[in-house]
Amino acid sequence: MPDPSILSAGPSGNRLTEILGVLKKHHITRGLQPVKLREILEDLGPTYVKLGQIMSMRSDILPEAYCRELTRLRTEVRPLPYETIREIIETELGRPVQEVFTAIEPKPLGSASIAQVHPALLKTGERVVVKVQRPHIRETMANDIALMRKAVTLLKFTIGTGDLIDFRMVIDELWKTSQEEMDFLKEAANCDRFRENQKEISYVTCPLVNHQLTTPHLLVMSYIDGVQIDQIPELTGLGYDMREIGEKAAENYCKQILEDGFFHADPHPGNLRVEGGQIAWLDLGMMGQLSDHHKQLFKRAIMAVLKNDIYELKNVLLSLGEPKERINHTRLYTDIDDLVSRYLTMDLGSMDLGRLIESLLDLVKAHRIAMPSDITLLGRSIITMEGLLCACSPAVNMFQILSAHMSSLLYQDLDLKKELGRNARQLYLSMGKSLEIPAQLSDLLNITKNGQTKINLELTDSLEMQRVFRYSTGYLALSILAAALILGACVLCLTPIRPAPLGIPWLSWIGFGLSACLILYLLFRILIRPKK
Repeated sequence: MPDPSILSAGPSGNRLTEILGVLKKHHITRGLQPVKLREILEDLGPTYVKLGQIMSMRSDILPEAYCRELTRLRTEVRPLPYETIREIIETELGRPVQEVFTAIEPKPLGSASIAQVHPALLKTGERVVVKVQRPHIRETMANDIALMRKAVTLLKFTIGTGDLIDFRMVIDELWKTSQEEMDFLKEAANCDRFRENQKEISYVTCPLVNHQLTTPHLLVMSYIDGVQIDQIPELTGLGYDMREIGEKAAENYCKQILEDGFFHADPHPGNLRVEGGQIAWLDLGMMGQLSDHHKQLFKRAIMAVLKNDIYELKNVLLSLGEPKERINHTRLYTDIDDLVSRYLTMDLGSMDLGRLIESLLDLVKAHRIAMPSDITLLGRSIITMEGLLCACSPAVNMFQILSAHMSSLLYQDLDLKKELGRNARQLYLSMGKSLEIPAQLSDLLNITKNGQTKINLELTDSLEMQRVFRYSTGYLALSILAAALILGACVLCLTPIRPAPLGIPWLSWIGFGLSACLILYLLFRILIRPKK
């Protein structure tokens, strides 16, 4: 949660007025659609653009249509003046730029919501890029987050999303991720770890961090020029084979996931360049991490899809996620079977891994199974990677490469001696248990003969059926009571009871009134506000 001292910074009143003006401009009270959300975030400025980019990676807390639309948010924002950039560099380094740099290019290579990047030349003659964080960006974002927290309840009722979007969860996740991206020391550590993981892969590189000149708000890295990976005419003109580039990029990404458990979380074309026969991964501020446990579960999920083992896939999904309500296992099996069968009708080379993961995320969401953030981030990253392959090398299939990579890992991990030993132990245990079967069968027949056998039976959706039956019985009882009141009131109309307004005895009026209230209540509960 943002520090209260930070939240007090900045002109909150003016910012709130500006935000309300943007919401009014886009007629927020008429509802929220994906395109409208993207346009609102763009008009609110760089902070909200960044928040939208992070939101696009979280299909577990946002509907897929919103995630897809938010990926279109523009990445370039108006750059800061060079004088401001120079002042920030001198403040961070504690000395004039002339003592460190021979030259800094005033025109930035890129300008994003949190930082902008300038090419520069060190006194040593080394070409570098200088990533400079925008001034007061943390305070600005914290102030915006605080205002968003206050508006959460109002948004849910005003724009009619209800439980469609859990705004509070979105805001908490955005603040957590944004704080990580605003710490350039963390990005520097990511670069070091990524470089160490890929040191034996000759065709992969990433920027080398200059730690002496790096601070939490300033990052100095080696300059990587190269050609963006989706610039096909330029790359083919230089003699590169686009299929080879696509295969190697996909193969390396599979290594990041299955072996390293440390993967690039935003592998869009702008973050990959080809230089000197190497694929360079850039912008390592947002990285995903998988524990050994989650890596093994992910491998099991892929193998389950390949073997059409819906029971194994179901167990993996339940092991990965946390059910938020009672699981309908029969319906979950059926949905998984339908999903896997639909994809297994394709051959391996045409299977769309991104669409499969997208469908699985929708499935677990429909069954109210909450997935951990690193798994959903992995899913969105793979979808982004498939989009990159479609742009630079459409013939390359991500699922095929992932399957081949996993098969090679299984072969490497295979230890014949250990496998034989494990199977021998299992055979020994199975033989021991098989000898107990006659005795257990005899015991079962004896207790059955004595009438002591008990059967534990769990009916699928039994609790749901009980709830429906309970409410139906209650509604029926109220209906009978309302009918009895009406009949009683009609009978009383034949008596000489006084007073009798409009010729109807006062007791009959009471009966008619009570029955009308019961009928209105029943209509409200059944038609307008059904029980969930």
